[in-house]
Amino acid sequence: MRTRMLVLAAAMIAAAVTTGVHAGQTAPPTFTRTVLQDQDISAKDRHGVMSRSEFMPGASSGRHFHPGEEFGYVLEGTLELTVDGKPPQRLKAGDVIYMPAGTIHDARNVGPGTLKVLSTYVLEKGKPLATAVK
Repeated sequence: MRTRMLVLAAAMIAAAVTTGVHAGQTAPPTFTRTVLQDQDISAKDRHGVMSRSEFMPGASSGRHFHPGEEFGYVLEGTLELTVDGKPPQRLKAGDVIYMPAGTIHDARNVGPGTLKVLSTYVLEKGKPLATAVK
């Protein structure tokens, strides 16, 4: 009986320590992009993609580029847009974004709430919507 009690106590201590370790760890802020539509367009070898991106506070898209133009609109929040070779700029709800094809950039939520951006892309067919850059 005593052995069972010791085993049970050890298991409870291990569970408490594990729970404490997990509670102290926080997941990195998230960025998600949801494709709303993807349609062929009249321009040869191109398609149009509309997406909605959401960034939790502190989240970033990471440096990347698109194989075509991006037309964006900030729906909610505050965005810091960094384009390689240019100083960062702050955008807020109601501001627009134009990103030429192949331009390396990063978007980060610098506000306290969720950042929401609606974007339309005119992309080369057969290429990914975005390509990460280190």
